[in-house]
Amino acid sequence: MMARLRRMFRHRWLDDTATRHAVPPSLVEKLAARVAESERRHTGEIRIYVEAGLPTSYLWRDATPRDRAISMFGKLGVWDTEQNNGVLIYLLLAEHAIEIVADRGLGPHVSEAQWQQIVRRMGSAFREGRYEEGLFEAVDAVTAVLVQHFPATAGAANANELPDEPVLG
Repeated sequence: MMARLRRMFRHRWLDDTATRHAVPPSLVEKLAARVAESERRHTGEIRIYVEAGLPTSYLWRDATPRDRAISMFGKLGVWDTEQNNGVLIYLLLAEHAIEIVADRGLGPHVSEAQWQQIVRRMGSAFREGRYEEGLFEAVDAVTAVLVQHFPATAGAANANELPDEPVLG
């Protein structure tokens, strides 16, 4: 019971200010530009979602950061790309949690170990407070995966199916 209360306090303690501190408006712009540049090289879609703490409803049911990431994957429409090759990079500040959720089109090509390697690299940057560097590394690593398996074809249409801007929750 005490662990649950501590967790609730940690999530309620952080607010939008913490999110804006980790990802200020200037970084939002840089990340949007980086995602846009990335998506010109492949047919996938990358979304970034950063939030300070889980909603209370998630805390009451003892949901995990992964549960929230999967939910946001759906709410942001990352699952709804033509080639099923969208990727969500999710960051939960209260628990220093990082999740990568990839659509089913990437499943046959990318192992869970490969995604976890990207998460570990991001984690080391975030532990040192280097959010910009960690997020850039994550976008670049996801880009490399998407370019390898879903490269853009010269002269072919490559629609931007989802917004490039990170979402701050």
